Amino acid sequence: MKSWTTLCTILVSIMLMQHPANAGDDVGVRHFPAPSGERGIDLDVTVWYPAQPGGEPVNLGDSKLFVGTSAMREARISGGKFPLILLSHGAGLAGNPPALSWIATPLARQGFVVAAPTHPGNTGPNKSAAETMKLWLRPADLTATLDAIGKDAFFGDHLEQGKVGVLGLSMGGNTALAIAGARVDPKLLVAYCDTDRLNASLCQWIRQSGVDLHAMDLQPAGRDNSDQRIRFAMAIDPAPVDVFDIKSFAGIEIPVAIVNLGQPGKIPATADASGIAKAIAKASYATIEDASHYSMFGACKPGAVDIIASEEIGDPLCNDGGGRSRGEIHAQLIDMAAAAFTRALKTGP
Repeated sequence: MKSWTTLCTILVSIMLMQHPANAGDDVGVRHFPAPSGERGIDLDVTVWYPAQPGGEPVNLGDSKLFVGTSAMREARISGGKFPLILLSHGAGLAGNPPALSWIATPLARQGFVVAAPTHPGNTGPNKSAAETMKLWLRPADLTATLDAIGKDAFFGDHLEQGKVGVLGLSMGGNTALAIAGARVDPKLLVAYCDTDRLNASLCQWIRQSGVDLHAMDLQPAGRDNSDQRIRFAMAIDPAPVDVFDIKSFAGIEIPVAIVNLGQPGKIPATADASGIAKAIAKASYATIEDASHYSMFGACKPGAVDIIASEEIGDPLCNDGGGRSRGEIHAQLIDMAAAAFTRALKTGP
């Protein structure tokens, strides 16, 4: 694992030297609407991009628990054309695009446009257990985002044609695999919360919300959500992975990188993608053993642990694997993502 990461870091350094016009210190951020025919609304899409100096300083993802990441709102985009990374967030607390600024901003700094739709009903005050479990709508959100950003006056002329990848974290990892070609088995999804064995936190929330998966129409979950414009997919601790039809992975033709957070044998079954990686022809698989699923959250502020305890949040949001700091784990994930997307989208025809 260590040697693989070191090699990726070296590759990124070499490739970035070969593309100096694509890199810079300034990162802009702006929002644009992406019409979704399936949802019947405009999706709110957050976009990070290589920028010229200027704009309004903002601190994205900052909250009483988590440290934010700086960017410049409405800064002018840098000249040139850039590969596009579609970014899919997770569900629940901190499951929103700004919460992923810790990885989106560095990727934009290294010459990518990163576009993340807010998946409706998956987070925030309008969070809905029923909408969250409609997993098939999430890859459709990414497709709607891709359709819209190419027509957007601000970004359209700055996107490199045919250079599109997807990055997903947690439930966003499930989304990334789905848009690459994996299909959910509706029967497995219906039975997902029959016990708390697979995902106690999520399933308890679903039951407390009065949602019965057996009473929902989950047949659309089994449809093909692949988008042929996607050239590469990366999934970090994808969950739930145990609702996919395992046979569908054989049909994925693009390269896929999968990263699990935690020690092999101790990774929760619903996020353990080691078997999935073996079923995908062009997949790579790695683990970060001193990380946890919560390592995908922003760095915790001083006093966050006390707030989590006092508000009885229940999940150990500030706990990693007990080795390095969250900032160091984030740095490794950023290096891994930058290496993977540089190799997939900045090289070759």
